[in-house]
Amino acid sequence: MLSEMHPKLPPSEEKIALYILEHPQEAISLTASELGKRSSTSSAAVIRLCKSLGLKGFQDLKLRIAGDLQKNRAVGFRDIEPNESAVSIIEKMTSNSVQTIRETAELLDYEELERAVKLCQNAETIHFFGVGASSIIAQDAQQKFLRIDKKATAFPDFHMAATLVANANKNDVVVGISFSGKTFEVAKILELANKKGAHTISLTKYGSSLVSEQADIKLYTSATREPTFRSGATSSRIAQLHVIDILFMCVASQAYEETIKHLDQTREMIDILRDNIKPKQK
Repeated sequence: MLSEMHPKLPPSEEKIALYILEHPQEAISLTASELGKRSSTSSAAVIRLCKSLGLKGFQDLKLRIAGDLQKNRAVGFRDIEPNESAVSIIEKMTSNSVQTIRETAELLDYEELERAVKLCQNAETIHFFGVGASSIIAQDAQQKFLRIDKKATAFPDFHMAATLVANANKNDVVVGISFSGKTFEVAKILELANKKGAHTISLTKYGSSLVSEQADIKLYTSATREPTFRSGATSSRIAQLHVIDILFMCVASQAYEETIKHLDQTREMIDILRDNIKPKQK
């Protein structure tokens, strides 16, 4: 959180963030006043930093720092090399994916997630929208929710999505998906949804962005870096799918018996279709 946010913070808060990043062990033993002095700021700036990070207070910040210090040192996101062996690529990509999923899990705000779950439970229709690679995440989400009899759309075309949202109502939920948070089309769809009175959810990398600012509820993924060969783009896709899976499972769990019934019905229908298109044995 500190690594991603410090360039966007006000000067005094950035000083504190950089001090913590350079002296994490020392920071957890200090009071807010002492940390302010060490970073040439003030205790008030320390409290403002906690608010900027979406934390409950200074103790919450220190607990998170202490938790990070207990972990094994992460290798970091590693790019592939020219003519690299399949064994090495498997190891690197697996490591990148695992790290992304762990960081994403840590960044998910439980209260925001619960609010998103409740909205999706009660929604008349859920409209998922993303551009480019994020449109694949939207289509995956649509497929999941349709299987439990929840109306969902996922049109990758901007004009089609705008048409749907233009007819949305207060019982609909619009989910804007953009890893960078800078995708203009996604931000405009959420803005339009807000004007129509629909509920809005954003799924972006951690931090304030054009897209997240338009959403009532903000869900975040790990802010993975993109190396030269863009293996970070692969990791960001996995992070987005992970959050969608969590959201779906939470919604499904709240209506467990109904979910099982709908999943059985959809599975049965697919099985019937498969049996009907199998080539007949001579």
